Amino acid sequence: MEAKLVLKNLDAWDKKVILKYNGFGGMPLTTLLKIISFLGRETLWMLLMVFYLFIFYDSFLFSNISTVFLIGVLIIAPIKKLINRDRPFEALKNIEVLERKPTSRSFPSWHSYNVASQGLLFALLLNSPMMVFIVAIIVIVVSFSRIQLGVHYPTDVIFGAFIGIFGFLIARIVLAPLLNSLLIFFEQFNVGNIYKQVINPLLLGNIFYIMLVVGLLSVIIFLANHKWIVEHYNKTKRA
Repeated sequence: MEAKLVLKNLDAWDKKVILKYNGFGGMPLTTLLKIISFLGRETLWMLLMVFYLFIFYDSFLFSNISTVFLIGVLIIAPIKKLINRDRPFEALKNIEVLERKPTSRSFPSWHSYNVASQGLLFALLLNSPMMVFIVAIIVIVVSFSRIQLGVHYPTDVIFGAFIGIFGFLIARIVLAPLLNSLLIFFEQFNVGNIYKQVINPLLLGNIFYIMLVVGLLSVIIFLANHKWIVEHYNKTKRA
């Protein structure tokens, strides 16, 4: 009974907060938050994975970024499906969606997971207490942006951030060292040269390598925008 009461109170608080802050600050703040919110998009981190594997090879950075991201995929996606929580704009009449409507479930927030986990990773790599403070501010701002834009409840972003901390710890302690060791092991079997921490010279003259990199980047960008492309195509077709 107490658990039901707690959940009921949380739900009421969620609705109260998002109704209060949805669209807060008007168009200038909304525009700024939409830009800042991109830091939590999976697109950014997928592009960085391609960059550190094929363009500026760094096994350490690739291993850390990719394992943090992978843990997010393995945890966030199943929870979204299991909880199956409607987005605020699906459940509440007075919510205005101020960005492109997401189609995934609401709980927990992917954006909050990404900024918390990847932010902590870069703070650790830069070995700067100031960066930890900056990361905390970024997590708060990006998380607030999801509420202000009308696509997430407060508990979505809070739990997303906490899962991000967990994902960062598991990746950094267990998975990233394993993947980095595996990459270093396979480096010795490479027939050609491996170019570490420099722009890969193959990008200057090897047409097949260029096509591979461009293809991967194009797929990531397409996946990030395919919903908009389909919607735009359907509108054009109807017109």
